[in-house]
Amino acid sequence: MSDDGSWPPEWMRAALPLCVLAVVAAEETYGYAVAQRLHAAGLGTVKGGTLYPVLNRLEQEGLLRSAWREGAGGPGRKFYTVTEQGSAALAERTAAWHTFAERAGRLLPSLEAQR
Repeated sequence: MSDDGSWPPEWMRAALPLCVLAVVAAEETYGYAVAQRLHAAGLGTVKGGTLYPVLNRLEQEGLLRSAWREGAGGPGRKFYTVTEQGSAALAERTAAWHTFAERAGRLLPSLEAQR
């Protein structure tokens, strides 16, 4: 595991859409809060230039919907919520991810074998 939250870019490209979908499914939220949640989970810093295209793609796929809201003493924010289709996709993709990770893991040497 990366102690500093920096993961190979190809791992992040693969995992980020599913992780973002999971964060939004847990609660209605906005982009900066999604980035904070990803960071708190140990995925490192996800910049806006990476995160917002993922949010937009998920919305274009019909998995998320968004709405602008006035900010309390600040600028408005675009809030995201998961759609019914998004909840179904999250369940399917999560199951597939776990199966994939398990199968890939069987090919890798164990930590004990590396010592």
